[in-house]
Amino acid sequence: MTYAIVYDSRTGNTEALARAVAAALPDKGRLAFGRIGEADVEAVAAAERVYVGFWTNRGDCTDDTAELLSSLDGKEVFLFGTCGFGADATYFAAVVARVAVHVPESARIIGTFMCQGRMPASVRERYKQQAETNPAQEPRMRQLIENFDAALEHPDDHDLACLRARVEETA
Repeated sequence: MTYAIVYDSRTGNTEALARAVAAALPDKGRLAFGRIGEADVEAVAAAERVYVGFWTNRGDCTDDTAELLSSLDGKEVFLFGTCGFGADATYFAAVVARVAVHVPESARIIGTFMCQGRMPASVRERYKQQAETNPAQEPRMRQLIENFDAALEHPDDHDLACLRARVEETA
C-alpha cells in the first residue's frame, strides 16, 4: 500500500498528530509527508491512502483542507484532527461529520481520530476580557477559560498513543 500524510497545523497540535501517524506506519510505501500546500501534490495524488490532519476552524476544517479532501477521488482516507473545545466524543463526532462532507463519495473513510489541542494564549485573554466587560457572560467565559486551561496539556502522550493504535488498526 502507498500512502501520504498531509496536515494543516496552526499551533503545532496537528503536526504532532501527523508525526504520530508517521511513527505508526512503515516507511516503505510513504510517498509524501508534510503540510497541505507544501507536500508533493503529485505524490499525494499517486497514493492509495491519504492520512489528512486538520485543526478545527469554527467546527469544520480550513478551506485548504476542504480543497485537498475534495481532490481525493477513489482514495482511502483517514481523518485526524484537533480542536480546542472539550474532549467530548459527541462534539468530536460532529466535527468529523462536517469535515467528512468534503470527501468525495468515491473515496472511503477508513478511520478517524480527534483530540483536544491547546489554543493560542490570545484566546484565553479574549475570554477573560469578555467576562470583565460583560458580567452576564462571566459564567460562560469562566467555563471557556477552564476548557482552555485543560487544553494546554493536549495533545498528550495518551492522545498520541490512541492515535497510533487507531492507525495501526487500519494499516
